[in-house]
Amino acid sequence: MTDENESPTAVADGGLSAEAQRVIDEIEEKDVDFLRLQFTDILGTVKNVAVPATQAEKAFTDGIYFDGSSIEGFVRIQESDMRLKPDPETFAILPWRDGRSARLICDVINTSTGEPFEGDPRSVLKRVLERAEAMGYTVNVAPEPEFFLFEEDEEGRATTKTNDAGGYFDLAPKDLASDVRRDIIYGLEQMGFEIEASHHEVAEGQHEINFEYDDALTTADNVGTFRTVVRAIAAQHDLHATFMPKPIPKINGSGMHTHVSLFDEDGNNAFHSDDDDAAFNLSETAQSFLAGVLEHAPAITAVADPTVNSYKRLVPGYEAPVYVAWSDRNRSALIRKPAARVPAASRIELRSPDPSCNPYLAFAAIIHAGLEGIEQGLEAPDPVRENIYEFGEEEREEYGIDTLPPNLGAAVAALEEDEVVEEALGEHVYEKFIEAKTQEYDEFRIDVSQWELDRYLEKY
Repeated sequence: MTDENESPTAVADGGLSAEAQRVIDEIEEKDVDFLRLQFTDILGTVKNVAVPATQAEKAFTDGIYFDGSSIEGFVRIQESDMRLKPDPETFAILPWRDGRSARLICDVINTSTGEPFEGDPRSVLKRVLERAEAMGYTVNVAPEPEFFLFEEDEEGRATTKTNDAGGYFDLAPKDLASDVRRDIIYGLEQMGFEIEASHHEVAEGQHEINFEYDDALTTADNVGTFRTVVRAIAAQHDLHATFMPKPIPKINGSGMHTHVSLFDEDGNNAFHSDDDDAAFNLSETAQSFLAGVLEHAPAITAVADPTVNSYKRLVPGYEAPVYVAWSDRNRSALIRKPAARVPAASRIELRSPDPSCNPYLAFAAIIHAGLEGIEQGLEAPDPVRENIYEFGEEEREEYGIDTLPPNLGAAVAALEEDEVVEEALGEHVYEKFIEAKTQEYDEFRIDVSQWELDRYLEKY
């Protein structure tokens, strides 16, 4: 067993674990000169501490210390000392650094206790996955993060001018970013991603690159890596990549549809049923899981759609889900069950998250709510196969269809009333997240936008 207080990844005799030694050997073999030790703050921003590669062994055996009080939502000044514990499974060469720099994703350790820091989003997700494991499940997740590519101005700052006029699945010459997507894919593949497909999305300048599903923790790591690689390689093409949910008004925004499935201890997909009476071949386990997600959807939205701008995307008319319902092919519902060619591919797709979210916290909230649904034996409501976008208010009431919170303030209010999602986040993250998002929404409310000036300044 590893002694958490002394050697984060060392074996009992004080030496390196086999995984850590493998990383050090690769560092020497590939002549890596710098390591970027990465972690994520509560708001989802990837942070890093750069150390010379000669410090790799020390990083694995002793950890690297840093001041946690400087990181958003971490700790107070009097509790500032934190330690980074590198995960050797996350080692990857950075493709835009000529192969001389590499990264390791780290867990954050509380130096006073030697335990995982409760404010570390990666540890939050790990705790939820431990609950799943105790229930006999492993969790697989596959996100679909969308992004925009914009031109830069003369000073290298981002504009909202797209570099193409393409639409859904368009080819060059309309889709002028196909070469950029190709280079992004090459970079992702060099970092260990398995890319399934890439294409131009609905809006001008909007793109999607799909990567292979994996266990929930690896996938959350991959989302942070994905955003970093996309931005870095776009910059090499003098473009700015943004995961802002709605950078341009009155067109489609960027989502991050999230596919989830559970597998039992025998490796069978717990969401699949061969019973002809099962809706869309979804098992009782799957239906209880999605019932849990639906029940806690308003609070989940605060975490999975965490910015003021997120709610400019979550409006009817732009293919974004706002109605708390589920179906199979119906994309107007919050959750759908995608077609599966084989039983192992049975899953549910939550369509509300956007790529500005902290993936560790979003996945934790979704999974925990679903597991709660299983434990409580919740029954899923009847699926809705009609186009809910065409329903009037009376029809939605007849079907018992609620709507997601209309703004960040309402979403945070829903989160404050939801003990299940609070439990998923843990007390520290829950309090700090609500504090940060309440402040964000208050700042938004007292600001005066250009729209207001254009509409009212001369009229009144």
